[in-house]
Amino acid sequence: MIVVMKVGTPEPEITRVSDELATWGLTPEKIVGQHKVVIGLVGETASLNPEQIQEISPWIESVLRVEQPFKRASLDYRHGQPSDVVVPTPNGDVVFGLNHPVVVVAGPCSVENEEMIVETAKRVKAAGAKFLRGGAYKPRTSPYAFQGHGESALELLAAAREATGLGIITEVMDTADLDKIAEVADVLQVGARNMQNFSLLKKVGAQSKPVLLKRGMSATISEWLMAAEYILAGGNSNVILCERGIRTFDREYARNVLDLSVIPVLRSLTHLPIMIDPSHGTGKAEYVPSMAMAAIAAGTDSLMIEVHPNPAKALSDGPQSLTPDRFAQVMQELSVIGKTLNRWESPEAVLA
Repeated sequence: MIVVMKVGTPEPEITRVSDELATWGLTPEKIVGQHKVVIGLVGETASLNPEQIQEISPWIESVLRVEQPFKRASLDYRHGQPSDVVVPTPNGDVVFGLNHPVVVVAGPCSVENEEMIVETAKRVKAAGAKFLRGGAYKPRTSPYAFQGHGESALELLAAAREATGLGIITEVMDTADLDKIAEVADVLQVGARNMQNFSLLKKVGAQSKPVLLKRGMSATISEWLMAAEYILAGGNSNVILCERGIRTFDREYARNVLDLSVIPVLRSLTHLPIMIDPSHGTGKAEYVPSMAMAAIAAGTDSLMIEVHPNPAKALSDGPQSLTPDRFAQVMQELSVIGKTLNRWESPEAVLA
C-alpha cells in the first residue's frame, strides 16, 4: 500500500503521517519523486481501509494498494517513477537508470593474473567502459573446471581499480565471503545460479553495497522480481536486474536465449534499473555486438560485455569474449544508437 502526498506537503507533515502510521504496526518508507512524496507501507495492510488512512491528514492525495506480490520492487511502490542506482567509484559517481547514459561494464569472466586484469581494465576504460567485471570466485557446472583464484583475485581487482579508477563488479557465492568481497567490490553480483539462494539474498540485502541480481537460467520474471524483493526487504534499495539469457529447448547454435522482451516487461512492472548481458546470453562472441545494439535500442540501462586479451586461452568463457580491439570497435558501433536515443556519454566526458 502507498500513500501519495499532495504537491507541496510540508516536511513536518510527512514526518507526522509516517509516525502515525508506524503506531499502526506498519513500516513507512518515504520515497521522494520528481514532484511528489510517496510513503510506502510495509506490513499487514490487507485489512486496512484506504479511507481510514486518508483521514489522517488533509495533505494525503490518495491511498493505493500494491497488487503485485513483489511490493518494494513494484513500479506502483514508487508511484510509477523509475529509480536510479548511484555507485561511487574512484572516477566519480556512476548512475544506473532510465534517464541516464547507458553504463557499460566490461572485463573477463575470471581474474587470471595481475598483468591480464590490469591491462584489460586499461583497455576497456579507454574504450568507454565505466566498470570492470571479473570473477574471483566462479560457480561452475563441473567441479573440475576452473573455480577462480578466490581471495588473491580480489587483490588483483583492487590493483586494477587503483590503476584505472574503474568501478569493480564481482560475484559473491557464499555468505562467508561477503565481507571480504564487499571491501573490494563497488557492486556485488549475485549470479544466475544463486538467484534463489535466499540466505545469500538476505545477507547482501543487509549490507550497503549495490547489488547486481542476475536472472536464473530457468527463472520466470516473477521469480526474479521476488528474489529482488528479498534484497530490498533487507534494507538495500540499490538493486540492478541483469538479464543473461534463459535456457530453452534449442541450444544448438547459442548458449542461451537472450530474452530482450524483459526490457519493456520490466519497465511495466518495476522501478529497478535494467542490465543486459549479451555475452552469457548468446555464448558466442560474434553474436554479442548485434545483441548489445538491440538491447540499447530496446531501452536497457546498462550492458555487461566479456572482454579478454586472448579469448582462445581464457580459463573460462573464452568463446563469448571479445578482444580489447573488437570491444573498442563495438563501443563505436553502440555509440551510434546510444547517441540517437540520447543515452550515450560523449567521448570528451569519458576521457575526462
